[in-house]
Amino acid sequence: MERQKKLPPWFLFSVGELLESVAADRARAGIRALSSLVPKTAILLDTQGQQRQVAATALQINDKVLVRPGDRVSADGVIIQGISSLDESPVTGESVPVAKTIGAEVFAGSINVDGVLQIRVEKTAADNTIARIIELVEQAQSSKAPTARFIETFSRYYTPIVMAIAALVIIIPPLLMEAEWGIWLYRGLALLLIACPCALVLSTPAAIASGLAVGTRHGLLIKGGNVMELVGQVSTVAFDKTGTLTEGKPRVTDVIDFKTVHGDAEGHDKLLSLFASVDSVSSHPLAIAIVDHAKAAKVVIPRSSNAFATAGKAVHATVAGRSLAIGSPVYVAEKVRLPAEQQIQIEMLQNDGKTVSILFDEHTREALGLVALRDELREDAQQAIAQLNKMNVRSVMLTGDNSRTAKALASQLDIEWQAELLPEDKLRLLSEMQSNSKIAMIGDGINDAPALAAADIGIAMGSGTDVAIETADIALLKSRVMDVANLIALSRATMRNIHQNVIFALGLKGIFLITTVLGVTGLWIAVLADTGATVLVTLNALRLLRFKGMSSR
Repeated sequence: MERQKKLPPWFLFSVGELLESVAADRARAGIRALSSLVPKTAILLDTQGQQRQVAATALQINDKVLVRPGDRVSADGVIIQGISSLDESPVTGESVPVAKTIGAEVFAGSINVDGVLQIRVEKTAADNTIARIIELVEQAQSSKAPTARFIETFSRYYTPIVMAIAALVIIIPPLLMEAEWGIWLYRGLALLLIACPCALVLSTPAAIASGLAVGTRHGLLIKGGNVMELVGQVSTVAFDKTGTLTEGKPRVTDVIDFKTVHGDAEGHDKLLSLFASVDSVSSHPLAIAIVDHAKAAKVVIPRSSNAFATAGKAVHATVAGRSLAIGSPVYVAEKVRLPAEQQIQIEMLQNDGKTVSILFDEHTREALGLVALRDELREDAQQAIAQLNKMNVRSVMLTGDNSRTAKALASQLDIEWQAELLPEDKLRLLSEMQSNSKIAMIGDGINDAPALAAADIGIAMGSGTDVAIETADIALLKSRVMDVANLIALSRATMRNIHQNVIFALGLKGIFLITTVLGVTGLWIAVLADTGATVLVTLNALRLLRFKGMSSR
């Protein structure tokens, strides 16, 4: 009578299916939120150059559209007029806005930073970059093979087989050997009790529940038992760069005063104050990083006037009566003659993956100094890659950023790398790697969503976009790279626990099935064996709650 109070296995499986369905619906909703990146309207230019606001979905190939500073690009196309910097991080993952001019391609969803652009539409709304990302994600999710539910499948065959054996044990000896019906009925019932798969059914979910609890306690949001099982089988981890291995925002790394080199010292702080004064009128991410750095250094920032920008090239301002400008090395080289030693300094910084901005005096045409910036590695990135190597897990960096930056950061990490990748390129490389190994993909951006969905395991940084987190199988809520190694260690420990439970449950039942049929053990021993196995399997699973194999750094 006591046994009838237990929840039947089909109820637990039904609850699991329901939760899985809810998670899938949320993931699909998150992916469709990508469409909000493309503006709903566009400014269409007619043949006379008149402006007319239309729905972005109504744009046709060869239409001309106007994109103002701060606007999102409404369609994939080519610039036919204007120069500007575009923030393409939602599409390519490029950490710094890219300067583009006539003839350059632009992507729907990119943000126009500072110039006015006219764009010729080359793809309709149904075929633009964001639409393709959504399609890639949904295709990747639907092509995933579901993890085999071993226990459910096993019990489907196990239960009728055991019932058939019990029936044979009850019927055959009395019919063929003229044994007593009462004895063999007793033994058959004992056999049914012993064979009850309670311990076996609990062996997996109990361990998985403990593993999930440990993961949650350490900031690892794991979306289900199948995910927990697969993580431990991963042999290759593919990392996005920007926002995953790096902090996701540029920081000042070098401030070099050219005047000091020539003996006419303006001073480090004076140079930084001039940089910050000119950049204080700009919304460019590099300018914001320089101003923030100056404020953190408690440098006095003088007031600037007559500020304006040369779209995609430089920002200009008057500071203390001096006409100053900040631009890229390519732009400054057109305005100022840079000595060979300064050119060497700039090239060395760029080879280290840094972005260089140069301050120069427009009246004297003299370069005053430079500031170098870079999206720096997360504090624990090197330790995490080293730990994965110790665990015999291969690490690869896949990024949409430029090759020079990728190479510089990869050399610090001792990691394989591929750069200048679009979302479909990442998808292709993952498919190639999946042919001979289980792959985990770690990312944080919208552009990573297809790869996160296509990988055997998708892992999103908690600081990333909602779309990436919804698409991924796991979210690292504390955004630590080291948690990737922690995940694999936890999964492997959980699977060891499951294997121990299954072997113990089947072994114990095998022994008592034989002794019951032989008449060595009776019904009361069967009850103790069944209950005892269930208790011991549960206690073994609870040991995982004390799992210590996770680094806190």
